[in-house]
Amino acid sequence: MTDQTQNIAPIEALKDAGPIAPPRNKWLDVWTQFTKHKGALVGFIFLVFITATVMFGPMFWDVDPGKIDIRNKNFRPIYTVLWDSDAKVSWSKPLGSDNLGKDHLAQLLQGGRTSMAVGWAAMALTLFIGTAIGVMAGYFKKIDGLLMRITDLFLALPVLPLLLVAVTLFREPLRAAFGPEGGMFILIVTITAVTSWMPTARIVRGDVLALKEREFVVAAQSIGTKPGKLIMRHILPNVLSPILVSAALGLATAIITESALSFLGVGFPPDYPTWGKMLADAVIRMEQYPERVMLPGLAISLTVLAVNYMGDGIRDALDPRIRGR
Repeated sequence: MTDQTQNIAPIEALKDAGPIAPPRNKWLDVWTQFTKHKGALVGFIFLVFITATVMFGPMFWDVDPGKIDIRNKNFRPIYTVLWDSDAKVSWSKPLGSDNLGKDHLAQLLQGGRTSMAVGWAAMALTLFIGTAIGVMAGYFKKIDGLLMRITDLFLALPVLPLLLVAVTLFREPLRAAFGPEGGMFILIVTITAVTSWMPTARIVRGDVLALKEREFVVAAQSIGTKPGKLIMRHILPNVLSPILVSAALGLATAIITESALSFLGVGFPPDYPTWGKMLADAVIRMEQYPERVMLPGLAISLTVLAVNYMGDGIRDALDPRIRGR
């Protein structure tokens, strides 16, 4: 009896004391790691804030951003009275007005809506082109060389001259077809995506080359899974990490590109506000009214900085080694 008790004791010790907790969801782990990156979390909060502000702000501040009011021109923001008691301010124009009396707050909101819309649309198109080319180049060996040489060709092209040439060639036809604002929106989104997809394609291709040699992909091929289904079900979900990081960086690139084109005067029409256009209009009087440069400049800089921090946080959160896996 004693021997039997001694044999049972080690077995009882190996048994679980209670039910094993179910494994945590992967995306919950990703979010937990993302929140540990303070810069990324602050960037995410700011990006949500600025996106919501430019989307819903005009509903509460319903001033026409293009309305000319000569009698109320050259008002300064109300906070300038802190260092200049003689500053010309008005509570009806809290961020001031330009030399034509256009309200700066209304222009910032409308310009932000335009810039953010261009950024999100160009980012989506960039990811689509880059991911498609990267997956095809990595999975289909026969076209890998051709697609990568095309990628190298686009990488060798000077971006800014190419943008200016494209705007010059296609601006008028698109304006005639879709209107001044719609035509320029399509043109800027398209040329931004066409000149920005190459890094995404290279990153995705590298991951696909590694993934297609993994056991689960080889097993799917051995049972006759068609390439299209295999890519959608097995390849794409596993390259989501670099795609999300590229998405964050692509948004910043698109906003900067649109602002640069508007600053150079080849973007949206002159009476259509964007952050870059506001910056270009303010340069002439920046010594008298420095806040006119600072307001759109800070909006562009903080938005791009927030997106870049988000990209760092997403990269760290999607790294299984950092998550402790």
